[in-house]
Amino acid sequence: MALNSVNTNSGALVALQNLNATNSELNNVQGRINTGKKVASAKDNGAIWAIAQNQRGTSQALNAVKDSLQRGQSTIDVAIAAGETVSDLLLQMKEKVLAASDTTLDTAARTALNEDFKALRDQIAKSVTNADFNGANMIKASGNTITALANADGTSKITVAAQSLALGGSNVTVAAAASFNSATSAAALITTVGTSITNVGAALAKLGTGAKALEMHLTFVGKLQDSLDAGVGNLVDADLAKESARLQALQTKQQLGVQALSIANSSTSSLLGLFR
Repeated sequence: MALNSVNTNSGALVALQNLNATNSELNNVQGRINTGKKVASAKDNGAIWAIAQNQRGTSQALNAVKDSLQRGQSTIDVAIAAGETVSDLLLQMKEKVLAASDTTLDTAARTALNEDFKALRDQIAKSVTNADFNGANMIKASGNTITALANADGTSKITVAAQSLALGGSNVTVAAAASFNSATSAAALITTVGTSITNVGAALAKLGTGAKALEMHLTFVGKLQDSLDAGVGNLVDADLAKESARLQALQTKQQLGVQALSIANSSTSSLLGLFR
């Protein structure tokens, strides 16, 4: 190649290549600053982007897990609230039958106690019937067992069994039509009501244990989701302090590149002096 040529300016070509490289780096840095990410798309780094995308999918799926656990918690909370009401009503019913078992009580007083007893009994039925949340009732006869999601794949679940508190059931053994009309029949109900109180306490303990399990797992899922989000950030987020420093350096380098290209382009004009 001729050392002095007006057709080919090698210095300008080199300067232009360097300037284009600088402009490309500058565009990359500006993109990272604009998005806050060093890997914003698959073309930036396909492997890292794919890993990050998979982890984002897992993190978003955990939102459904949290919703499922929270629905389960709410259903159990309603069941426990109604169950505690049932337990309180049974305590009052025991007081009534115990008072009615007194043989010195007259018929009118015993009849009044029986009316109170029946009102409390009917209130148990109403409490159990109305203990619904989102269409689920854990304490009615053949109640709904809670099965909450436990992981992002849906392959693991947390189950909390229903506890029937319906009248005449396995826990509340007081019959739906239970009443008394004598000291003897009232005395017979004392044991029945006492057994029901014990059974209801055990049933509520099981519901409470289930509620605690859902609460603990919900806390764990929240921490897991935070860890996944932080991990994705470590993979794809840009160090903005570092990128800011690079931006200033590249802007200076760009200005120098433009200056170098200008000098290289003007070098051929010196050849005109040879013909003067």
